[in-house]
Order: sequence, then structure tokens, then C-alpha cells
Amino acid sequence: MLTFPGVIRLKAVLVDEMVGFVSGDPRPSERMGWITTIGVLPRFRRRGIATALLLEAERQMKMPRVRLSVRRSNVEAIHLYVQHGYRQVSVWARYYAGGEDGLIFEKQLGT
Repeated sequence: MLTFPGVIRLKAVLVDEMVGFVSGDPRPSERMGWITTIGVLPRFRRRGIATALLLEAERQMKMPRVRLSVRRSNVEAIHLYVQHGYRQVSVWARYYAGGEDGLIFEKQLGT
């Protein structure tokens, strides 16, 4: 995914160390973008890094709506997404390794 053309790839760097990243896949034909991956090193969480990465990926994709998937058990990430206007729209049963469901969230941006 990180080598596909058109994919938004952003990283957060603090004191020469990459501490977070996000990638987004804009799909103009669907008028939607997907946050394909987002992560922040555990010791750098709760500093606004994930929020900054998420919002910048949304901005750069320039799509009217954005979707993402998240493990049902990832309560902290779900809270982050809801806090930033995402709402659950679907469930992909047994999507993740180990059989865990993926929750699909969507945000309307109106771009």
C-alpha cells in the first residue's frame, strides 16, 4: 500500500525519530478516501499526534467522506475516531487475523 501511486503517506517525527505514521487512499471515482493505516508509538500516545496525522490525511485526500476500519477491541482508537466525527457504518465479520471483527467508520467532510 505504501508504494501505490496517489496514496497519502505522512509521518510524525520528534527529535529525529519517527513516532507515528498514516496512509490514506483517495478514491475519486468513489468520492471517498480510506485511512488505510495509522499508528503512533505507545510512549508517544496521548500527545495529539494521531489527531494531527488523521486530520492532515483527511485534508490531503480532499474527498467528501473518509472511511477506516478498526479492530472491535481497539477502544482507544474508536474513541479517537468518534471524537473527530466518525460514525460506525458497518461491521466486517472476522476481518482481522485471529477472527476479530473490523468496525467500519465513516466521516462526512463535505469537501
